[in-house]
This record gives sequence, structure tokens and C-alpha cells, in this order.
Amino acid sequence: MTERFSFPSPAKLNLFLYITSKRADGYHELQTLFQFLDFGDDIEIEISQDPEIVLTEILENVPVEQNLIYRAAKLLQQQTACSLGAKIRLTKRLPMGGGVGGGSSNAATILVALNQLWQTGLSLEQLAEIGLSLGADVPIFVRGFAAFAEGVGEKLTQCNPVEKWYLVLKPDVSISTALIFQHPDLPRNTPKRSLSELLSTNWANDCEKVVRDHYSEVDDLLAWLVQYAPSRLTGTGACVFAEFDSKEEALNVFDQKPKHIQGFVAKGQNISPLHQKLNLFPNA
Repeated sequence: MTERFSFPSPAKLNLFLYITSKRADGYHELQTLFQFLDFGDDIEIEISQDPEIVLTEILENVPVEQNLIYRAAKLLQQQTACSLGAKIRLTKRLPMGGGVGGGSSNAATILVALNQLWQTGLSLEQLAEIGLSLGADVPIFVRGFAAFAEGVGEKLTQCNPVEKWYLVLKPDVSISTALIFQHPDLPRNTPKRSLSELLSTNWANDCEKVVRDHYSEVDDLLAWLVQYAPSRLTGTGACVFAEFDSKEEALNVFDQKPKHIQGFVAKGQNISPLHQKLNLFPNA
């Protein structure tokens, strides 16, 4: 009987997000703070002796060849000339298009897990380089530490923000990241600040006003949530979150949420649950 291995694929939050400028090439310079959550998808892997990559759970409206899990596995195979394959089963809990990193996290978990199971011997930095071709957030999940990101998101500084409890909610709406970043009302001149200065101020998200102005579902949910605790958009959404000092406080508000809204309660983690499970404690 082939052994199955299970790995966490955690969510992340952008605890703050500031747009400091727009470059000539159209990309935006930003400052943002990523933290993992102890909640996410789970990925089960069986190693096979033939090179086929088999996904047992197919995501609706996503062709297998475009699935980030499949692409990550094939890329690792190609980069390392590995002759082994895998049968992969995803248990999906994170909302798609929510801004909590589901697809990027899945890809990163596959790279890190298969690197161990296939014994391909790449470092986390090498895996992060492979992951960058799959998505801008994949290296964050591969490296596995809470990070302050600058530039277009590629300059990372390891940091240790307070590990609070969060209530994360997703309104029933899909938000176009491209539309938000192209919008003329998006702030693009927030002053750059040092990490120490940012950590000592109240946090915000420069995308939030544009999103709230154009998506009433987000505006309504944030207006409700902020009654209970400091609340913000993560990334360009659609998920919003509120921060609490205890699990009990977060669960109390979760129990009062509108019935049609999906969500979860989770604790912030400065080392990814995946890296904790594998005893990978990365350095910046």
C-alpha cells in the first residue's frame, strides 16, 4: 500500500498595504506585511514511480494544465530532471479569489513537499525562484516566514508581528485586482516608511477605499465588522478581516455574522504551518 503524506497549505493576510508609487513600466511600488494563518487547505500526496502527475480533485472551471498545483509539480520535475510522479488530493477550505493566497499557497506547498518526498535537494531559495514564475506571492509561502515586502513585492524582510486572532470573512463578490490597480482613484503616493515606524502605527490598506466604492458587498461587510474590532481588507480582497486578542472574542463575532457570508477564525503565525510541520525554520 502506497503511503500518503498530508501537508498544510495555509492562508495569509496582508496586515497592511500601502502603494508608494507607480513605475514607468506600469508596476506599482508597495509596502506590505504578510502573516500566515493556522487555517488553510490540506494537500495529500502519494509518490509514484512513474512520472505522471495526477490530481484527484479537479477545480471547477480550471483546466488541469492551468492548475497551480499541477504546474508546480511539473516545473519541479523539469527543473530537477526527477523521474518520479505523484497522486495529489486537495481538500479546499480557502475561498477562491479571496485575497488570502489559496492558489499561491497550494503551489508553494507542492514545491516544498515534493522537494522533500522526491529528495530533489533544492534549497528554499531555489524553490522560491521556481515559485516566482507561478505567481508573485508563491515565494512568500515557500520561504515560510512572516515578511515585510517592498518594491513590487520582491524585497522581503523577515519580521515578527504580534500573532493575533483573526476573523476572516468573504463577501459574495469577485474582485478584479487589475481593475483596482488601474483605477485612477487608487492612492499612489503614500510616503515610504521604515518597518519600525510602520509597526508602531495603526495599519491600513490603500486599496480599501476604491474597493469599497465599487463593491457594496465589501463596504457593507466592513461597516458591520468594524463595530466589533479593527477591520481591514486583505490585498485587493474580497476577504476582509478583524483582529482580536483572543479566540473567544473572534468566535463570538463569527457567531453573529450574516448567515450568507462564509468565513473562519484563525490565529496569526509568523512561521508557516507547513514549515513547522516539516521542521523547516528558515532564515531571511
